[in-house]
Amino acid sequence: MTDAAPTLEQIRDARERLGERIDVTPVLPWARRASRIWLGDDRAVWFKLEALQATGSFKARGALLHLMELDPAARARGVTAVSAGNHALAVAWAARQGGSTAKVVMPRTADPARISRCRGMGAAIVLVDDVHAAFAETERIEAEEGRTFVHPFEGFTTALGTATVGLEFIEQVPQLEAVVVPIGGGGLCAGMAAAIRQRSPGTRVIGVEPAGADSMHRSFAAGRPMGIERVQTIADSLGAPHAAPYSFGLCQRYVDELVMVDDDALRGAMALLFAELKLAVEPAGAAATAALLGPLRASLAGRRVGVVVCGANVDPLAWAGHVVEGQRWLGAQPWASAAI
Repeated sequence: MTDAAPTLEQIRDARERLGERIDVTPVLPWARRASRIWLGDDRAVWFKLEALQATGSFKARGALLHLMELDPAARARGVTAVSAGNHALAVAWAARQGGSTAKVVMPRTADPARISRCRGMGAAIVLVDDVHAAFAETERIEAEEGRTFVHPFEGFTTALGTATVGLEFIEQVPQLEAVVVPIGGGGLCAGMAAAIRQRSPGTRVIGVEPAGADSMHRSFAAGRPMGIERVQTIADSLGAPHAAPYSFGLCQRYVDELVMVDDDALRGAMALLFAELKLAVEPAGAAATAALLGPLRASLAGRRVGVVVCGANVDPLAWAGHVVEGQRWLGAQPWASAAI
């Protein structure tokens, strides 16, 4: 596997090949008045709404590119994937788009709404105890059934798909001074960062991990891809068990800073996104907003900031519970008193 980043020419070509099956997702500006109330200054904030993408997350881009690369024999054998939900949905959708079949391995703890939707798209679902067991099971399926493994966050094609998000964003909102991107395994941040830094070298790219799934933080500290013992966060879409060489390499090269947010902050950001922008997103989709409210609050003051809202696949009852708790968390923050 080459460690070369997708070039701007390759990214543009990939976006053209994806065509109308992949949406150019909208960018929503946050009113300056809201920025003054919640963040205490006049910074300009734009939200890139990948939560409105086909299948409800950015994952559809890379999944469809993978299916488009298969030869007829591989397409007939089908594909397999491991996912807590968003990647599973994207692979199931892409398989159907590409005239193939999907067998997806998911942890038993995955959001029931995602499991149900994935089955509804025609995928065969295999449930296992945890994400570590899920990777092992996809290896068995790949070996015994000849299905092609579509990795959730690693490899050139995955980064090429996510790079189309970064190029879209930086061209929709020129002169962004910083873009805040959620990190699970690193595939989204790797591709986006590569595109953004090539198209706009002065734009900082900041990655956000949940505190209970900090494989990229550990990898940056060690200088090589590292894993975690178990995932402990409500943001299961960001619950990768390890970093991987290619996506880690791109993040190491192009990402300027990493920060972490805890589950309380994720819930608070979910509540804020609903209250202010009427967006109902999953915990992972609120991670970049949580970072803006917390660890990046001071350092990005007065800046032109892009925030990626990466997904919105969540059980309605679970979402409501998180938002209620998030409202309480917001109310307890000293900086929120003017807004509550």
